[in-house]
Amino acid sequence: MSRLTYTLDGRLATIVLHNPPQNRLDPELLQELEAAVGAISSSDARAVLLRADGPDFSFGGDIMDWPDMNVRELRALFERYMGVFNQFERLALPVVAAVQGLCFGGGFELALRADVIFAAEGSRFGHPEQTLGLVTLLGGIYRAAERAGQARAAEWALTSEQVTAAAMAQAGVVNRVVADAELEAEALKFAQKLTSGPTRAYAAHKALLRAWRTGGVAAADEAMFDIAIPLFESEDGQAGLNSAVNALKAGRPRPVLDFQGR
Repeated sequence: MSRLTYTLDGRLATIVLHNPPQNRLDPELLQELEAAVGAISSSDARAVLLRADGPDFSFGGDIMDWPDMNVRELRALFERYMGVFNQFERLALPVVAAVQGLCFGGGFELALRADVIFAAEGSRFGHPEQTLGLVTLLGGIYRAAERAGQARAAEWALTSEQVTAAAMAQAGVVNRVVADAELEAEALKFAQKLTSGPTRAYAAHKALLRAWRTGGVAAADEAMFDIAIPLFESEDGQAGLNSAVNALKAGRPRPVLDFQGR
């Protein structure tokens, strides 16, 4: 049975975790996620929505086989997970995650790969790894620290507390908290809005943030013009700039453009 579904509706790609009842992450789901990311990369998608079926987003990794694996097998498994998760994170498209219910462990680490996180009011987030004597194996603690700061990320990882959506929003991990019943509709509306935006500029912003994460402001400054200047030759960049200049010359408001993603 499929653990994950991928659909393309116009400009919007949707990835749905479907491994009930806990949406555990296992090698089969990982393989399907990798295939979905590859398909999205070569499609006409302009934005991605990540969501999950059922009452909970994900309880994290399927640990059932881990005790029987040796350290070489475990390392190979987690390196593969990290590689696919990073491919998802580096999609040259804006990614929106819609999180409901419990979002733990590897599920939390997958949601952290999104650019924008919508969370239902009743959702809860957590790093349960320390209760197993382990750590956040897919970069969860430092990706949480990147958004919320080291102090909060350390506390969450050390205690494995279940953190509310409101607290995550206050800390800067979650972008928006919405009513449980409105989660899917609100996240979908936001993602669909992004499909009309300047896709190449979105990708450039993601690349600049990635440079900043790697080497700080100096690294981002170094990469800035290699990333930014080609936008002036893009169809969207030329349309947007010419539209703004023409509006200024005519003394009229600048029109809202439906960018083409080129």
